[in-house]
Parts: sequence; structure tokens; C-alpha cells
Amino acid sequence: MKNFGAYSIQEFCSSSFFDSQSLKAIYALNQTNAPEVGFLDSVEYLKELIEKSYINFCVKNNEEIIGLMVCFIEDADYSSKNYKFFSDNENNFLYIDRVVIKEEYRRKGIANHLYSLIEKLANDLGSPLCCEVNTFPENKPSIEFHKKFGFVDIGKNDFEENSVVYYKKFITP
Repeated sequence: MKNFGAYSIQEFCSSSFFDSQSLKAIYALNQTNAPEVGFLDSVEYLKELIEKSYINFCVKNNEEIIGLMVCFIEDADYSSKNYKFFSDNENNFLYIDRVVIKEEYRRKGIANHLYSLIEKLANDLGSPLCCEVNTFPENKPSIEFHKKFGFVDIGKNDFEENSVVYYKKFITP
């Protein structure tokens, strides 16, 4: 666990890290931040997502869950169309599936800390960092954040319900 002032970031790899109340809180946090992050069908689907993921981070302010990052690597059993884009175009990668920070805690450096942690892990793995961001509906703060953090545009896709830009950050050892 890393502490950053009033909040802490904990790394975890399975849904057993949380009790059912915490999983419900994470689910609600995710749903409140859709469509910036994708809607989840249920708390059960959230549990499945976490179980299939490679590594995740939970951000807490005291005991309140205020943020989450869910990440996958190549060859995961994950049916996301966006994940498939990277599977089809990259040999190895660390994919940031979703990042959620509770609204009142945004612009306080939390995402910077999360991305610094995941970048270190990507460096250790020798894998680029990959993600997508909505361009419709536009998630301008996330687009600006990723560009500032060194991500480059490597593709776009238009779906029925939204459009995305695919980003990659090349990691140099």
C-alpha cells in the first residue's frame, strides 16, 4: 500500500480483496462515471472482470473507495472490442481497461500516481501501456491527460454507441 497524503493506493489481483459492500461501492462508482468508462452489467460482471484482469489498484480516502484502475495483459480471456484492438495489433502490452476517480477527488494528482505505478509495472514487464478514450461522447479531460502523460494516438474506432481513440505509451527501459 502506498500513501499519498489523505489517500492510499492498494494493489490487488482478485475480487477476494473486497467484501461485498466494497464491490457494490466500486460498481456504483463505475456506473456513476459512465459513459466515460463503460457501463457494467452487474456486480457479478465486475467480479468476473477483476478475476480476469492482470493487476488492479484501489484508491481509498480513509475507508471510502474513491478510485479504481483495472488492467489486463495480452492473452487475457476478455471479450472487450477495445481490448481486441490491442490483441490484434500488439504482441505484448499492458492494457488499462478502466480508470475511475470519484468526481470530488479529481484534479488532485491521484491519476498521476496511478499512472506512475502502472508505468513502472509496464517498464518491469517490458510492455507498452495501452488504453482507449472516448471521442464520442468526448472525454476531453482524459484525452488531454493521456497526451500530457506521453501517450500517442495509434488508431480510432467508431461503434454504434460511441467512438474511441486508441493510445499507446512506449516504455523505454
